[in-house]
Amino acid sequence: MPQIRVNYYSMSHDVKNILIRGVNWIGDAVLTLPSIRAVRKAFPEARISLLVKPWVSEIFLNNPDIDEIILYEDTHKGIGGKLKLAGELRKKKFDAAILFQNAFDAALIARLAGVPERIGYSRDGRGLLLTKAIPLSKDILPMHQVYYYLNLLKAAGIETKEVRPFIWLTDEERQWARDVINSKFKIQNSKLLIGINPGATYGSAKRWPPERFAALIAGIINELDGSVIIVGSEAEAGIANEIVASVGAIHELPLHQTRNAKRETRVLNMAGKTNLRQLAALIAECDAFVTNDSGPMHIASALLVPVVAIFGSTDKTSTGPFGEGHKIITKDLPCSPCMKRECPDGDLRCMTEITVEDVFDALKAILPREKAVFLDRDGTVIEDKNYLNTFDNLVIFSDSRESMLKLKDTGFKLIGITNQSGIARGIIEEKFVIELNAHLQKELGIDAFYYCPHHPDERCPCRKPEPLMPLTARLRHKINMKASYMMGDKELDVKLAWKIGATGVLLSATPPEDTCASYVAKDLTDAVRWIVEREETP
Repeated sequence: MPQIRVNYYSMSHDVKNILIRGVNWIGDAVLTLPSIRAVRKAFPEARISLLVKPWVSEIFLNNPDIDEIILYEDTHKGIGGKLKLAGELRKKKFDAAILFQNAFDAALIARLAGVPERIGYSRDGRGLLLTKAIPLSKDILPMHQVYYYLNLLKAAGIETKEVRPFIWLTDEERQWARDVINSKFKIQNSKLLIGINPGATYGSAKRWPPERFAALIAGIINELDGSVIIVGSEAEAGIANEIVASVGAIHELPLHQTRNAKRETRVLNMAGKTNLRQLAALIAECDAFVTNDSGPMHIASALLVPVVAIFGSTDKTSTGPFGEGHKIITKDLPCSPCMKRECPDGDLRCMTEITVEDVFDALKAILPREKAVFLDRDGTVIEDKNYLNTFDNLVIFSDSRESMLKLKDTGFKLIGITNQSGIARGIIEEKFVIELNAHLQKELGIDAFYYCPHHPDERCPCRKPEPLMPLTARLRHKINMKASYMMGDKELDVKLAWKIGATGVLLSATPPEDTCASYVAKDLTDAVRWIVEREETP
Protein backbone atom coordinates (compact mmCIF):
# COMPACT_ATOMS: atom_id res chain seq x y z
CA MET A 1 0.00 0.00 0.00
CA PRO A 2 1.44 3.44 -0.90
CA GLN A 3 2.85 5.38 2.03
CA ILE A 4 1.21 8.76 2.59
CA ARG A 5 1.17 11.27 5.39
CA VAL A 6 -2.06 11.31 7.39
CA ASN A 7 -3.26 12.53 10.75
CA TYR A 8 -4.21 9.39 12.64
CA TYR A 9 -7.33 8.97 14.70
CA SER A 10 -8.35 6.05 16.84
CA MET A 11 -11.66 4.38 16.07
CA SER A 12 -13.33 2.84 19.10
CA HIS A 13 -12.53 -0.87 19.19
CA ASP A 14 -15.51 -1.92 21.31
CA VAL A 15 -18.11 -1.24 18.62
CA LYS A 16 -20.53 -4.10 18.02
CA ASN A 17 -22.77 -2.73 15.27
CA ILE A 18 -21.20 -1.02 12.25
CA LEU A 19 -22.85 0.72 9.31
CA ILE A 20 -20.86 1.10 6.08
CA ARG A 21 -22.23 3.57 3.52
CA GLY A 22 -21.27 2.15 0.14
CA VAL A 23 -20.66 4.02 -3.12
CA ASN A 24 -23.07 4.37 -6.03
CA TRP A 25 -21.13 3.11 -9.08
CA ILE A 26 -20.51 -0.57 -9.84
CA GLY A 27 -16.79 -0.19 -10.47
CA ASP A 28 -16.28 1.93 -7.36
CA ALA A 29 -18.27 -0.60 -5.34
CA VAL A 30 -15.85 -3.35 -6.41
CA LEU A 31 -12.92 -1.22 -5.30
CA THR A 32 -14.33 -0.89 -1.76
CA LEU A 33 -14.25 -4.67 -1.22
CA PRO A 34 -10.74 -4.75 0.33
CA SER A 35 -11.79 -2.03 2.77
CA ILE A 36 -14.88 -3.95 3.82
CA ARG A 37 -12.64 -6.97 4.37
CA ALA A 38 -10.35 -4.83 6.54
CA VAL A 39 -13.29 -3.70 8.68
CA ARG A 40 -14.32 -7.32 9.20
CA LYS A 41 -10.80 -8.33 10.20
CA ALA A 42 -10.58 -5.43 12.64
CA PHE A 43 -13.99 -6.21 14.15
CA PRO A 44 -14.53 -9.98 13.72
CA GLU A 45 -17.38 -10.15 16.25
CA ALA A 46 -19.24 -7.04 15.10
CA ARG A 47 -22.39 -6.98 13.00
CA ILE A 48 -21.59 -5.18 9.75
CA SER A 49 -24.38 -3.69 7.64
CA LEU A 50 -23.88 -2.13 4.22
CA LEU A 51 -26.12 0.68 2.94
CA VAL A 52 -26.05 0.84 -0.88
CA LYS A 53 -28.16 1.66 -3.90
CA PRO A 54 -30.02 -1.34 -5.38
CA TRP A 55 -28.07 -1.39 -8.65
CA VAL A 56 -24.74 -2.06 -6.91
CA SER A 57 -26.03 -4.36 -4.17
CA GLU A 58 -25.48 -7.58 -6.13
CA ILE A 59 -21.71 -7.00 -6.01
CA PHE A 60 -21.84 -7.76 -2.28
CA LEU A 61 -24.10 -10.82 -2.26
CA ASN A 62 -22.63 -13.91 -0.55
CA ASN A 63 -19.78 -11.83 0.85
CA PRO A 64 -18.91 -13.29 4.28
CA ASP A 65 -17.66 -9.92 5.52
CA ILE A 66 -21.18 -8.43 5.37
CA ASP A 67 -24.03 -9.46 7.67
CA GLU A 68 -26.79 -7.34 6.11
CA ILE A 69 -27.36 -5.30 2.96
CA ILE A 70 -29.69 -2.32 3.41
CA LEU A 71 -31.04 -0.81 0.20
CA TYR A 72 -31.12 2.93 -0.35
CA GLU A 73 -34.35 2.86 -2.38
CA ASP A 74 -36.09 5.45 -4.56
CA THR A 75 -38.54 5.88 -1.66
CA HIS A 76 -35.68 7.47 0.28
CA LYS A 77 -35.34 10.44 -2.09
CA GLY A 78 -36.07 13.96 -0.92
CA ILE A 79 -36.17 15.30 2.63
CA GLY A 80 -39.05 13.02 3.61
CA GLY A 81 -37.29 9.97 2.20
CA LYS A 82 -34.05 10.77 4.00
CA LEU A 83 -35.88 11.19 7.28
CA LYS A 84 -37.60 7.86 6.66
CA LEU A 85 -34.27 6.11 5.97
CA ALA A 86 -32.65 7.75 9.00
CA GLY A 87 -35.51 6.50 11.15
CA GLU A 88 -35.07 2.96 9.83
CA LEU A 89 -31.35 3.09 10.57
CA ARG A 90 -31.91 4.59 14.04
CA LYS A 91 -33.88 1.49 15.03
CA LYS A 92 -30.82 -0.65 14.31
CA LYS A 93 -28.75 1.26 16.91
CA PHE A 94 -25.45 1.44 15.06
CA ASP A 95 -22.35 2.24 17.12
CA ALA A 96 -20.31 3.57 14.20
CA ALA A 97 -20.70 4.55 10.55
CA ILE A 98 -17.90 4.37 7.99
CA LEU A 99 -18.74 6.49 4.96
CA PHE A 100 -17.03 5.43 1.75
CA GLN A 101 -19.40 7.62 -0.22
CA ASN A 102 -18.10 11.19 -0.33
CA ALA A 103 -21.46 12.98 -0.48
CA PHE A 104 -22.91 15.34 2.13
CA ASP A 105 -26.00 13.13 2.03
CA ALA A 106 -24.11 10.17 3.52
CA ALA A 107 -22.98 12.15 6.57
CA LEU A 108 -26.37 13.79 7.04
CA ILE A 109 -28.25 10.50 7.12
CA ALA A 110 -25.75 8.97 9.55
CA ARG A 111 -26.15 12.01 11.81
CA LEU A 112 -29.95 11.93 11.59
CA ALA A 113 -29.83 8.21 12.38
CA GLY A 114 -28.08 9.02 15.67
CA VAL A 115 -24.93 7.03 14.91
CA PRO A 116 -22.49 8.23 17.60
CA GLU A 117 -19.26 7.65 15.66
CA ARG A 118 -19.19 8.85 12.05
CA ILE A 119 -16.02 8.47 9.97
CA GLY A 120 -15.44 9.78 6.47
CA TYR A 121 -13.34 12.05 4.31
CA SER A 122 -13.83 15.75 4.97
CA ARG A 123 -15.42 16.51 1.61
CA ASP A 124 -18.56 18.12 0.19
CA GLY A 125 -18.84 20.50 3.15
CA ARG A 126 -19.77 17.72 5.56
CA GLY A 127 -16.88 17.96 8.04
CA LEU A 128 -19.05 19.23 10.92
CA LEU A 129 -21.38 16.23 10.55
CA LEU A 130 -18.51 13.78 11.12
CA THR A 131 -16.99 12.84 14.46
CA LYS A 132 -13.82 11.78 12.63
CA ALA A 133 -13.35 13.95 9.55
CA ILE A 134 -10.34 12.53 7.69
CA PRO A 135 -8.44 15.27 5.84
CA LEU A 136 -8.05 14.87 2.10
CA SER A 137 -4.44 15.65 1.30
CA LYS A 138 -3.01 16.13 -2.19
CA ASP A 139 -1.17 12.80 -2.13
CA ILE A 140 -4.39 10.81 -1.66
CA LEU A 141 -6.32 11.77 -4.79
CA PRO A 142 -3.82 10.50 -7.43
CA MET A 143 -3.58 7.01 -5.91
CA HIS A 144 -5.63 4.05 -7.07
CA GLN A 145 -9.12 4.12 -5.59
CA VAL A 146 -8.51 0.82 -3.77
CA TYR A 147 -5.92 2.69 -1.68
CA TYR A 148 -8.16 5.76 -1.43
CA TYR A 149 -10.72 3.76 0.56
CA LEU A 150 -8.10 1.81 2.53
CA ASN A 151 -6.44 5.07 3.52
CA LEU A 152 -9.68 6.23 5.11
CA LEU A 153 -9.59 3.20 7.38
CA LYS A 154 -5.87 3.52 8.05
CA ALA A 155 -6.37 7.10 9.17
CA ALA A 156 -9.11 5.87 11.52
CA GLY A 157 -6.72 3.41 13.15
CA ILE A 158 -7.86 0.27 11.30
CA GLU A 159 -5.10 -2.02 10.05
CA THR A 160 -5.17 -2.66 6.29
CA LYS A 161 -3.11 -5.51 4.85
CA GLU A 162 -5.06 -7.39 2.17
CA VAL A 163 -5.73 -5.14 -0.79
CA ARG A 164 -7.08 -7.32 -3.60
CA PRO A 165 -10.80 -6.96 -4.47
CA PHE A 166 -12.54 -10.32 -4.70
CA ILE A 167 -16.11 -11.17 -5.74
CA TRP A 168 -17.68 -14.28 -4.17
CA LEU A 169 -19.52 -16.42 -6.71
CA THR A 170 -21.61 -19.38 -5.64
CA ASP A 171 -21.27 -22.83 -7.17
CA GLU A 172 -24.77 -22.42 -8.60
CA GLU A 173 -23.78 -19.21 -10.35
CA ARG A 174 -20.67 -20.82 -11.83
CA GLN A 175 -22.73 -23.79 -13.01
CA TRP A 176 -25.32 -21.46 -14.58
CA ALA A 177 -22.59 -19.74 -16.62
CA ARG A 178 -21.12 -23.06 -17.75
CA ASP A 179 -24.55 -24.32 -18.74
CA VAL A 180 -25.11 -21.21 -20.87
CA ILE A 181 -21.74 -21.67 -22.53
CA ASN A 182 -22.20 -25.39 -23.12
CA SER A 183 -25.79 -25.25 -24.34
CA LYS A 184 -25.84 -22.00 -26.32
CA PHE A 185 -22.23 -21.49 -27.25
CA LYS A 186 -20.61 -24.37 -29.14
CA ILE A 187 -16.95 -23.78 -28.35
CA GLN A 188 -15.82 -27.38 -28.25
CA ASN A 189 -13.55 -26.75 -31.26
CA SER A 190 -11.90 -23.79 -29.53
CA LYS A 191 -10.78 -23.73 -25.91
CA LEU A 192 -10.06 -20.01 -25.95
CA LEU A 193 -12.96 -17.85 -24.69
CA ILE A 194 -12.65 -14.03 -24.67
CA GLY A 195 -15.09 -11.67 -23.01
CA ILE A 196 -15.86 -8.34 -24.71
CA ASN A 197 -17.46 -5.35 -22.98
CA PRO A 198 -18.00 -2.57 -25.56
CA GLY A 199 -20.07 -0.25 -23.36
CA ALA A 200 -19.32 2.26 -20.62
CA THR A 201 -21.99 3.90 -18.49
CA TYR A 202 -20.16 7.19 -17.86
CA GLY A 203 -20.41 8.43 -21.45
CA SER A 204 -19.40 8.09 -25.10
CA ALA A 205 -15.90 9.47 -24.40
CA LYS A 206 -15.06 6.16 -22.69
CA ARG A 207 -16.17 3.95 -25.60
CA TRP A 208 -13.85 2.51 -28.22
CA PRO A 209 -15.62 2.51 -31.63
CA PRO A 210 -17.94 -0.51 -32.21
CA GLU A 211 -16.46 -1.25 -35.64
CA ARG A 212 -13.05 -1.73 -34.03
CA PHE A 213 -14.46 -4.16 -31.51
CA ALA A 214 -15.92 -6.02 -34.50
CA ALA A 215 -12.52 -6.15 -36.22
CA LEU A 216 -10.93 -7.32 -32.98
CA ILE A 217 -13.47 -10.13 -32.65
CA ALA A 218 -12.81 -11.22 -36.22
CA GLY A 219 -9.11 -11.43 -35.34
CA ILE A 220 -9.85 -13.48 -32.22
CA ILE A 221 -11.82 -15.96 -34.32
CA ASN A 222 -9.58 -16.10 -37.39
CA GLU A 223 -6.09 -15.79 -35.90
CA LEU A 224 -6.53 -17.19 -32.39
CA ASP A 225 -9.26 -19.73 -33.18
CA GLY A 226 -11.15 -18.27 -30.24
CA SER A 227 -14.75 -17.59 -29.34
CA VAL A 228 -16.30 -14.48 -27.84
CA ILE A 229 -18.96 -13.56 -25.30
CA ILE A 230 -20.22 -9.97 -25.54
CA VAL A 231 -21.58 -8.61 -22.25
CA GLY A 232 -23.19 -5.39 -21.14
CA SER A 233 -26.30 -3.80 -19.72
CA GLU A 234 -29.68 -3.56 -21.42
CA ALA A 235 -28.83 0.04 -22.40
CA GLU A 236 -25.75 -1.26 -24.24
CA ALA A 237 -27.54 -4.02 -26.16
CA GLY A 238 -27.76 -1.80 -29.23
CA ILE A 239 -23.99 -1.38 -29.37
CA ALA A 240 -23.54 -5.13 -28.97
CA ASN A 241 -26.03 -5.86 -31.77
CA GLU A 242 -24.18 -3.44 -34.05
CA ILE A 243 -20.91 -5.21 -33.33
CA VAL A 244 -22.35 -8.67 -34.02
CA ALA A 245 -23.76 -7.46 -37.34
CA SER A 246 -20.40 -5.96 -38.29
CA VAL A 247 -18.54 -9.15 -37.38
CA GLY A 248 -20.90 -11.15 -39.56
CA ALA A 249 -20.12 -8.86 -42.47
CA ILE A 250 -16.32 -9.07 -42.25
CA HIS A 251 -15.76 -12.51 -40.74
CA GLU A 252 -14.47 -15.21 -43.11
CA LEU A 253 -16.01 -18.09 -41.13
CA PRO A 254 -19.74 -18.70 -40.49
CA LEU A 255 -21.03 -17.36 -37.19
CA HIS A 256 -24.54 -18.66 -36.74
CA GLN A 257 -26.68 -21.66 -37.52
CA THR A 258 -29.04 -21.42 -40.49
CA ARG A 259 -31.62 -23.76 -42.01
CA ASN A 260 -29.41 -24.37 -45.03
CA ALA A 261 -26.16 -25.34 -43.36
CA LYS A 262 -24.69 -26.28 -40.04
CA ARG A 263 -22.61 -23.38 -38.85
CA GLU A 264 -20.61 -22.95 -35.70
CA THR A 265 -21.53 -20.24 -33.23
CA ARG A 266 -18.41 -18.27 -32.35
CA VAL A 267 -19.99 -15.08 -30.97
CA LEU A 268 -22.51 -15.13 -28.14
CA ASN A 269 -24.24 -11.82 -27.46
CA MET A 270 -25.39 -11.68 -23.82
CA ALA A 271 -25.65 -7.88 -23.55
CA GLY A 272 -28.88 -6.96 -21.78
CA LYS A 273 -29.67 -10.61 -21.05
CA THR A 274 -28.13 -10.99 -17.58
CA ASN A 275 -28.33 -9.52 -14.14
CA LEU A 276 -25.13 -8.35 -12.47
CA ARG A 277 -24.40 -11.71 -10.81
CA GLN A 278 -24.91 -13.60 -14.07
CA LEU A 279 -22.67 -11.15 -15.90
CA ALA A 280 -19.94 -11.75 -13.30
CA ALA A 281 -20.33 -15.53 -13.59
CA LEU A 282 -19.91 -15.35 -17.38
CA ILE A 283 -16.84 -13.14 -17.04
CA ALA A 284 -15.32 -15.64 -14.58
CA GLU A 285 -15.41 -18.32 -17.30
CA CYS A 286 -13.40 -16.20 -19.75
CA ASP A 287 -9.71 -16.67 -20.42
CA ALA A 288 -9.31 -12.91 -20.92
CA PHE A 289 -11.52 -9.82 -21.03
CA VAL A 290 -11.33 -6.79 -23.34
CA THR A 291 -13.18 -3.75 -22.07
CA ASN A 292 -13.57 -0.02 -21.89
CA ASP A 293 -13.08 1.67 -18.50
CA SER A 294 -16.26 0.43 -16.83
CA GLY A 295 -17.86 -1.52 -14.00
CA PRO A 296 -17.40 -4.88 -15.78
CA MET A 297 -13.67 -4.08 -16.09
CA HIS A 298 -13.40 -3.95 -12.30
CA ILE A 299 -15.59 -7.05 -11.95
CA ALA A 300 -13.20 -8.94 -14.23
CA SER A 301 -10.11 -7.87 -12.29
CA ALA A 302 -11.86 -8.80 -9.00
CA LEU A 303 -12.46 -12.26 -10.48
CA LEU A 304 -8.75 -12.37 -11.41
CA VAL A 305 -9.46 -12.63 -15.14
CA PRO A 306 -6.68 -11.06 -17.29
CA VAL A 307 -7.93 -7.72 -18.63
CA VAL A 308 -7.12 -5.50 -21.58
CA ALA A 309 -8.53 -2.10 -20.59
CA ILE A 310 -9.01 0.68 -23.13
CA PHE A 311 -8.65 4.16 -21.60
CA GLY A 312 -9.28 7.54 -23.18
CA SER A 313 -10.94 10.32 -21.23
CA THR A 314 -10.42 8.80 -17.76
CA ASP A 315 -7.40 8.32 -15.50
CA LYS A 316 -5.76 4.89 -15.76
CA THR A 317 -3.75 5.50 -12.57
CA SER A 318 -6.70 5.88 -10.21
CA THR A 319 -9.31 3.68 -11.90
CA GLY A 320 -7.39 1.09 -13.93
CA PRO A 321 -7.84 -2.67 -13.41
CA PHE A 322 -6.27 -3.53 -10.07
CA GLY A 323 -3.40 -5.97 -9.69
CA GLU A 324 -0.90 -7.64 -11.99
CA GLY A 325 -1.49 -9.52 -15.24
CA HIS A 326 -3.48 -6.79 -17.00
CA LYS A 327 -2.74 -4.42 -19.89
CA ILE A 328 -3.95 -0.83 -20.18
CA ILE A 329 -4.11 0.72 -23.66
CA THR A 330 -4.08 4.50 -23.79
CA LYS A 331 -2.58 7.29 -25.90
CA ASP A 332 -0.42 10.04 -24.45
CA LEU A 333 -2.31 13.10 -25.70
CA PRO A 334 -2.31 16.68 -24.36
CA CYS A 335 -6.09 16.53 -23.89
CA SER A 336 -6.22 13.17 -22.10
CA PRO A 337 -7.40 12.38 -19.52
CA CYS A 338 -10.01 15.12 -19.69
CA MET A 339 -12.54 13.31 -17.42
CA LYS A 340 -15.39 14.43 -19.70
CA ARG A 341 -18.46 12.36 -20.55
CA GLU A 342 -18.31 13.51 -24.18
CA CYS A 343 -15.33 14.64 -26.22
CA PRO A 344 -15.06 18.48 -26.03
CA ASP A 345 -13.35 18.59 -29.45
CA GLY A 346 -15.75 16.14 -31.04
CA ASP A 347 -13.07 13.97 -32.65
CA LEU A 348 -12.56 11.49 -29.77
CA ARG A 349 -8.85 11.26 -30.62
CA CYS A 350 -8.00 9.48 -27.37
CA MET A 351 -10.08 6.54 -28.60
CA THR A 352 -9.72 6.68 -32.39
CA GLU A 353 -5.91 6.69 -32.16
CA ILE A 354 -6.05 3.31 -30.39
CA THR A 355 -5.86 0.81 -33.25
CA VAL A 356 -7.19 -2.72 -33.51
CA GLU A 357 -3.57 -3.88 -33.67
CA ASP A 358 -2.83 -2.11 -30.36
CA VAL A 359 -5.59 -3.98 -28.57
CA PHE A 360 -4.99 -7.29 -30.34
CA ASP A 361 -1.29 -7.25 -29.45
CA ALA A 362 -2.15 -6.47 -25.83
CA LEU A 363 -4.63 -9.33 -25.77
CA LYS A 364 -2.06 -11.78 -27.12
CA ALA A 365 0.40 -10.60 -24.47
CA ILE A 366 -1.90 -11.46 -21.55
CA LEU A 367 -3.43 -14.68 -22.88
CA PRO A 368 -2.94 -17.69 -20.59
CA ARG A 369 -0.82 -20.12 -22.61
CA GLU A 370 0.88 -22.30 -19.99
CA LYS A 371 -0.57 -25.52 -18.63
CA ALA A 372 -0.01 -26.35 -14.98
CA VAL A 373 -0.53 -29.01 -12.37
CA PHE A 374 -1.66 -27.42 -9.11
CA LEU A 375 -0.42 -29.54 -6.24
CA ASP A 376 -1.64 -29.92 -2.71
CA ARG A 377 1.37 -30.24 -0.40
CA ASP A 378 0.75 -32.30 2.77
CA GLY A 379 -0.47 -35.77 1.85
CA THR A 380 0.34 -35.29 -1.84
CA VAL A 381 4.08 -34.69 -2.26
CA ILE A 382 5.07 -34.99 1.41
CA GLU A 383 3.67 -36.96 4.34
CA ASP A 384 0.88 -35.22 6.24
CA LYS A 385 2.24 -34.77 9.78
CA ASN A 386 -0.80 -32.80 11.04
CA TYR A 387 0.66 -29.28 11.25
CA LEU A 388 4.23 -29.96 10.19
CA ASN A 389 6.35 -27.35 11.96
CA THR A 390 9.94 -28.63 11.82
CA PHE A 391 12.26 -29.96 9.14
CA ASP A 392 13.04 -32.89 11.43
CA ASN A 393 9.59 -34.33 10.67
CA LEU A 394 9.65 -33.69 6.92
CA VAL A 395 9.22 -36.82 4.78
CA ILE A 396 9.10 -36.36 1.01
CA PHE A 397 7.27 -39.22 -0.67
CA SER A 398 9.63 -41.60 -2.45
CA ASP A 399 7.93 -41.09 -5.81
CA SER A 400 7.62 -37.29 -5.59
CA ARG A 401 10.85 -36.38 -7.39
CA GLU A 402 10.30 -38.74 -10.31
CA SER A 403 6.65 -37.76 -10.56
CA MET A 404 7.42 -34.05 -10.67
CA LEU A 405 10.09 -34.65 -13.32
CA LYS A 406 7.59 -36.51 -15.53
CA LEU A 407 5.10 -33.67 -15.26
CA LYS A 408 7.79 -31.11 -16.12
CA ASP A 409 8.88 -33.21 -19.09
CA THR A 410 5.26 -33.24 -20.28
CA GLY A 411 5.30 -29.45 -20.36
CA PHE A 412 3.55 -28.56 -17.10
CA LYS A 413 4.34 -25.79 -14.69
CA LEU A 414 4.11 -27.05 -11.10
CA ILE A 415 2.28 -24.80 -8.63
CA GLY A 416 1.91 -25.68 -4.94
CA ILE A 417 -1.43 -24.73 -3.34
CA THR A 418 -1.64 -25.36 0.40
CA ASN A 419 -3.84 -24.42 3.36
CA GLN A 420 -1.74 -23.59 6.43
CA SER A 421 -4.21 -22.65 9.15
CA GLY A 422 -1.58 -23.74 11.69
CA ILE A 423 -0.12 -20.25 11.27
CA ALA A 424 -3.32 -18.60 12.51
CA ARG A 425 -3.68 -21.25 15.22
CA GLY A 426 -0.21 -20.45 16.54
CA ILE A 427 1.08 -23.98 15.86
CA ILE A 428 3.34 -23.14 12.91
CA GLU A 429 5.55 -20.12 12.31
CA GLU A 430 4.92 -18.46 8.98
CA LYS A 431 8.68 -18.20 8.45
CA PHE A 432 8.90 -22.01 8.58
CA VAL A 433 6.14 -22.41 5.96
CA ILE A 434 8.00 -20.05 3.62
CA GLU A 435 11.32 -21.87 4.16
CA LEU A 436 9.74 -25.31 3.70
CA ASN A 437 7.98 -24.30 0.50
CA ALA A 438 11.23 -22.87 -0.87
CA HIS A 439 13.00 -26.12 0.04
CA LEU A 440 10.38 -28.19 -1.81
CA GLN A 441 10.63 -25.92 -4.85
CA LYS A 442 14.36 -26.61 -5.01
CA GLU A 443 14.14 -30.34 -4.25
CA LEU A 444 11.17 -31.18 -6.49
CA GLY A 445 11.35 -28.54 -9.23
CA ILE A 446 8.09 -26.88 -8.21
CA ASP A 447 7.82 -23.48 -9.87
CA ALA A 448 5.91 -21.61 -7.15
CA PHE A 449 4.05 -22.10 -3.90
CA TYR A 450 0.97 -20.30 -2.62
CA TYR A 451 -0.30 -20.78 0.92
CA CYS A 452 -3.29 -19.62 2.96
CA PRO A 453 -2.29 -18.62 6.52
CA HIS A 454 -5.83 -17.96 7.77
CA HIS A 455 -8.07 -19.72 10.26
CA PRO A 456 -11.15 -21.34 8.68
CA ASP A 457 -13.39 -19.04 10.73
CA GLU A 458 -11.98 -16.05 8.85
CA ARG A 459 -13.75 -17.24 5.68
CA CYS A 460 -11.05 -15.86 3.43
CA PRO A 461 -11.09 -16.22 -0.38
CA CYS A 462 -7.71 -17.98 -0.45
CA ARG A 463 -8.48 -21.03 1.70
CA LYS A 464 -9.19 -24.09 -0.45
CA PRO A 465 -11.65 -24.77 -1.97
CA GLU A 466 -11.98 -21.03 -2.60
CA PRO A 467 -10.06 -20.12 -5.76
CA LEU A 468 -7.92 -17.06 -4.94
CA MET A 469 -4.56 -18.88 -4.79
CA PRO A 470 -4.69 -20.61 -8.21
CA LEU A 471 -6.32 -17.56 -9.81
CA THR A 472 -3.44 -15.42 -8.54
CA ALA A 473 -1.05 -17.95 -10.04
CA ARG A 474 -2.92 -17.75 -13.34
CA LEU A 475 -2.25 -14.01 -13.62
CA ARG A 476 1.38 -14.31 -12.60
CA HIS A 477 2.27 -17.37 -14.68
CA LYS A 478 -0.26 -17.01 -17.57
CA ILE A 479 -1.87 -20.37 -16.87
CA ASN A 480 -4.63 -21.81 -19.03
CA MET A 481 -6.98 -23.31 -16.45
CA LYS A 482 -8.84 -25.47 -18.99
CA ALA A 483 -5.57 -27.21 -19.87
CA SER A 484 -4.51 -27.64 -16.24
CA TYR A 485 -5.01 -30.09 -13.36
CA MET A 486 -5.47 -29.84 -9.60
CA MET A 487 -4.15 -32.80 -7.62
CA GLY A 488 -4.66 -33.51 -3.92
CA ASP A 489 -5.64 -36.05 -1.29
CA LYS A 490 -8.83 -34.32 -0.12
CA GLU A 491 -12.17 -33.62 -1.73
CA LEU A 492 -11.65 -29.88 -1.22
CA ASP A 493 -8.69 -30.12 -3.63
CA VAL A 494 -10.80 -31.46 -6.48
CA LYS A 495 -13.64 -29.11 -5.55
CA LEU A 496 -11.15 -26.31 -6.12
CA ALA A 497 -10.35 -27.82 -9.53
CA TRP A 498 -14.05 -27.57 -10.41
CA LYS A 499 -14.24 -23.93 -9.33
CA ILE A 500 -11.33 -22.87 -11.53
CA GLY A 501 -12.30 -25.01 -14.54
CA ALA A 502 -9.35 -27.40 -14.24
CA THR A 503 -9.36 -31.22 -14.15
CA GLY A 504 -9.42 -32.65 -10.63
CA VAL A 505 -7.34 -35.70 -9.62
CA LEU A 506 -7.96 -37.19 -6.17
CA LEU A 507 -5.29 -39.27 -4.42
CA SER A 508 -7.11 -41.88 -2.34
CA ALA A 509 -6.31 -45.53 -1.64
CA THR A 510 -10.02 -46.03 -0.95
CA PRO A 511 -12.17 -44.44 -3.69
CA PRO A 512 -14.98 -42.35 -2.16
CA GLU A 513 -18.61 -43.01 -3.06
CA ASP A 514 -19.11 -39.45 -4.24
CA THR A 515 -16.44 -37.16 -5.68
CA CYS A 516 -16.16 -34.42 -8.28
CA ALA A 517 -12.73 -35.72 -9.33
CA SER A 518 -12.22 -36.74 -12.96
CA TYR A 519 -9.89 -39.50 -11.77
CA VAL A 520 -9.23 -41.17 -8.42
CA ALA A 521 -5.61 -42.32 -8.18
CA LYS A 522 -4.27 -44.84 -5.69
CA ASP A 523 -1.08 -42.77 -5.24
CA LEU A 524 1.02 -39.99 -6.78
CA THR A 525 2.63 -42.28 -9.37
CA ASP A 526 -0.79 -43.44 -10.56
CA ALA A 527 -2.06 -39.84 -10.76
CA VAL A 528 0.91 -38.70 -12.84
CA ARG A 529 0.64 -41.73 -15.13
CA TRP A 530 -3.03 -40.89 -15.81
CA ILE A 531 -2.27 -37.23 -16.53
CA VAL A 532 0.65 -38.02 -18.85
CA GLU A 533 -1.31 -40.65 -20.78
CA ARG A 534 -4.26 -38.27 -21.09
CA GLU A 535 -1.97 -35.57 -22.48
CA GLU A 536 -0.44 -37.97 -24.99
CA THR A 537 -3.82 -39.15 -26.25
CA PRO A 538 -4.89 -37.19 -29.37
